[in-house]
Amino acid sequence: MEKRKDIVTMKGNPMTLLGPEIKPGMRAPDFTLVDRDLNEVTLDDGKGKVRIFSVVPSIDTGVCDAQTRRFNEEAAKLKEVEIWTISVDLPFAQKRYCDAQGIDQVKLLSDHKYLSFGENYGFAMEEVRLLARGIVVVDRDNKVRYVEHVKEVSTHPDYERALEEVRKL
Repeated sequence: MEKRKDIVTMKGNPMTLLGPEIKPGMRAPDFTLVDRDLNEVTLDDGKGKVRIFSVVPSIDTGVCDAQTRRFNEEAAKLKEVEIWTISVDLPFAQKRYCDAQGIDQVKLLSDHKYLSFGENYGFAMEEVRLLARGIVVVDRDNKVRYVEHVKEVSTHPDYERALEEVRKL
């Protein structure tokens, strides 16, 4: 497995990302995630739709919560776009979070079981087995259109830049 350094830090500590660097123009790699009802979800489950993959370390942190809320609000405006928040939180925790916070526009999906999104998209942080913060935009044909790895995991992504890319599609 490819290991990449000097891409992200967590509270100032350098992290090692597992997996390849995904770039715009590439075919989006497949993955298997688990939804809140323990059903498996793959890349093809959203085929034919523009998708935003909002990648967060854990929904139990302030920035992850804010990122998820922001995209939940944006999802209501982007009718033909699916937004998937992906973390390694257990599906049960994701369900509790959505129910408690009224998150009803985005799909929360867990990479806990397989870590296949993290490893296939280069977001898995080896030292902590969490996903680095970032955003990936995939078009209707499963082509990557935008990728952001947030340099310091405890800071926000560039929401506007990602949304700008989505609006072009």
